Amino acid sequence: MIDTATLIAILGLVGMVIVGGALLSGPVERTGMPSLAIFLLLGLLIGPYGLNLFTVMLEDPLLRVVATLSLTLVLFTDALTLDLSEVRRNKLLAALILGPGTLIGAFALAWAAWAFFGLDPVAAVILGAAIASTDPVILRGMLQSSGLSERLRLALRLESGMNDVLLLPIVLVALAFGAAGGVPPAGDLARLMVSLFVLGPLAGVGIGFVAVRSLVWVRTKFSVRREYEALYVIGVALCAFAAAEALGGSGFLAAFAAGLVISSLDMELCDCFLEYGQVTAEMALLFTYVLLGTAPIWSGLGVITPAALAFVILALVVRLPIFAVALIPSGLTLRDRLTIGWYGPRGLGSLLLALLAVFVGLPAGENLVAITSLMVLLSVVVQGGWPLFRRQARRRTAEPLPTPPPVAVHVGLGGPLIALTPVSALATAATERITLAEMQQLQAQGEPLVLIDVRTERSYRSSTEMAAGALRIDPDRAVAALRAAGVPQNAWVVAYCT
Repeated sequence: MIDTATLIAILGLVGMVIVGGALLSGPVERTGMPSLAIFLLLGLLIGPYGLNLFTVMLEDPLLRVVATLSLTLVLFTDALTLDLSEVRRNKLLAALILGPGTLIGAFALAWAAWAFFGLDPVAAVILGAAIASTDPVILRGMLQSSGLSERLRLALRLESGMNDVLLLPIVLVALAFGAAGGVPPAGDLARLMVSLFVLGPLAGVGIGFVAVRSLVWVRTKFSVRREYEALYVIGVALCAFAAAEALGGSGFLAAFAAGLVISSLDMELCDCFLEYGQVTAEMALLFTYVLLGTAPIWSGLGVITPAALAFVILALVVRLPIFAVALIPSGLTLRDRLTIGWYGPRGLGSLLLALLAVFVGLPAGENLVAITSLMVLLSVVVQGGWPLFRRQARRRTAEPLPTPPPVAVHVGLGGPLIALTPVSALATAATERITLAEMQQLQAQGEPLVLIDVRTERSYRSSTEMAAGALRIDPDRAVAALRAAGVPQNAWVVAYCT
């Protein structure tokens, strides 16, 4: 039973995360600073090492609930944002990244954990798999200002979108071996395999299919507002998790399977999630960061020894030789392969996988979380801070560029109006909506106006229609593409995404 003071503290904490996430979204986007670092510091401020307003320990039920929700949303979001046609077109690259790249890295780290810390094989495998997980949230900030080629971005998207679902079964199987005190009986092992790879995914596929068909029927008969479709998608993820767990399967793999079904059957629903729901999901992840920041993650500082430092430094660089060799058949240059190896930040996924060992009562669970926490803290500072280091280096060597004149950009037929001063202000600009009638009025007045199509690449490829006279623009590089196309600085640019 939660007492009144605890309830007030939790509600206040949720409010702080939402308000802080909104206010800091602009600075985070513009500077490349990892949001993880900011919210871990917020947790430190309110935790026992700061103002002592709120504390969450590893055994706290609240942390278990929030961590389970976060891992579910991480896997679901990974699947939902995964472009299956893109994976099929680049199946060799995907196979090399996830097979030799991720798996060799995970088991190399497991061997290192056994050698450095003397962990038993089960704990070592769990630690290796947890630390092999990369964080797409930190990675997104690293890529925004990195200037990487599209093929490198593709490789990193494929890895961050799929490596968690490859590593999670390794952790779950290892936990089953740990619970059995060795190799489980053949019958128990068979049931585990069925629950992991059959019941869970089937429950997710079933829930996803029914959810898509139900929504299509309602859309046809009536209509559904886009923001409600985004919330609908989050509800599907939670229903898939609950259904699988009720059947004795893995709710996490069910959430991933449900996301894949939606990704393949309903492009509009995916785009709605990206438009609204992803922000909601990210707030849940930020809340988890704050909870971990109150005390649990700082346990990593308590295990600093020469062996621990050597292990985390090895974990930081071990991807470089592995990916340099594993990706040779992909045709990428050595520099590109090393770049992919470097961009492997650890974050919430690593912590959540390690926390599973605590939740099932594995004796080495707390030690695994502490070592993983040390790895995450180092990764946040070194890899998460990489965009800031690069930006400062460029500023010291580059000549100052003139500030471009203001550009007024309309986004969406019914989408927001964004006023840009330099291009970098795009992420923080104020918005309002424009209607078709207002656009036609601008045309009638002889205003310079350009119509652009900024649908996601997946939605664009799945459609056979495009507005007459529209320019196809990559939504992630809209302003640069407009300038490259010679659009006047004083033009009205009307963009549509549906």
